[in-house]
Amino acid sequence: MDAIWHALSIAGSMTWEVTWALILGFTLSAVVQAVVRRATVVRLLGDDRPRTLALSAGLGAASSSCSYAAVALARSLFRKGADFTAAMAFEIASTNLVIELGIIMALLMGWQFTAAEFAGGPIMIVVLAVLFRLFLRERLLRQAREQAERGVAGSMEGHAAMDMSVRGEGGFTRRLFSRDGFTSVSHIFVMEWSAILRDLAAGLLIAGAIAAWVPDSFWHTFFLADHPLAAKLVGPLVGPLVAIATFVCSIGNVPLAVVLWKGGISFGGVIAFIFADLLILPILNIYRKYYGARTAAFLLVTFFAAIAVAGYAVEFAFGGLGLIPDQADATIPEEGITWNYTTWLNIVFLLLAATLLVRFWRTGGPAMLRMMGGAPEQHGSSDGHMTAHEH
Repeated sequence: MDAIWHALSIAGSMTWEVTWALILGFTLSAVVQAVVRRATVVRLLGDDRPRTLALSAGLGAASSSCSYAAVALARSLFRKGADFTAAMAFEIASTNLVIELGIIMALLMGWQFTAAEFAGGPIMIVVLAVLFRLFLRERLLRQAREQAERGVAGSMEGHAAMDMSVRGEGGFTRRLFSRDGFTSVSHIFVMEWSAILRDLAAGLLIAGAIAAWVPDSFWHTFFLADHPLAAKLVGPLVGPLVAIATFVCSIGNVPLAVVLWKGGISFGGVIAFIFADLLILPILNIYRKYYGARTAAFLLVTFFAAIAVAGYAVEFAFGGLGLIPDQADATIPEEGITWNYTTWLNIVFLLLAATLLVRFWRTGGPAMLRMMGGAPEQHGSSDGHMTAHEH
């Protein structure tokens, strides 16, 4: 019983440490999604030129999603005319280049990991784009599009089909601070939380259990921590394999990354582990449903290669600059609730979350929430648009 309580207390401490950052990140994402229309995103992602891929990454980072929703949204964009490479860049950015992920990594692991995330993410996208240019044949792309057009359900389809941006005249500020803007932000905020909650809870519980029950000596041996060069070479290859095996994706894998870092995985291995949230086994199965088995296998190989290259790049670049923190200083939060800046920030942002939740309940939000798992393109008008106030 003591062991279980220890695991739960670690998970609870991690949760308290990152709560305000999650609320902040999802609020900012909801604001962006409330004023940027889905049709505009599709129009901007029509090719795989460097400028377009940079724009894809920027739009994805501003439209944070859980991994399942990001994969579903990428398929939706591809079906509506977006370039396949641009859609994949959007997918990567919407899970791995988002502000809440960066803040949480800084809180739990140090600012160096946040910097590595935002440096490694673009590298991963560039490598993936090059691999697509070299090896993605027109025949395979045509088969992927034909399979995508069949609309086979994966996960979070209703969420991907909904466009809850605010229609009407006026600029960003006017639309955002209108009644419809407030409603749209509240709906998107709650939907994003609902999408991420399962994986976040699983990640925190798994991290708490591993931190409490698995001795550091096991991880030191597994990651070759006593052989620095070997650890650096193995880390970016082993990190994605651990991610695939643990089934935890999106922000939920950060708590486990803390445990792995304390256990001895290399700096680049941590980044590769974080980036591999789009390769867990359930998502690979969704790729198979969305694009066919051959394309799913192609995505597995190319994503894995791009992740490993990004891991090696940050490992040796940050190592050369002396920016890799000392693993001996790694700690796992176990303090619980104390009166510090984290507590005050949590109080402020929990009040914000409560305000958005009340607005959500008073404006038909629960009915919309039930649509999140619906069929692809099932909801809204013919252009896939459904605003909160229309609902």
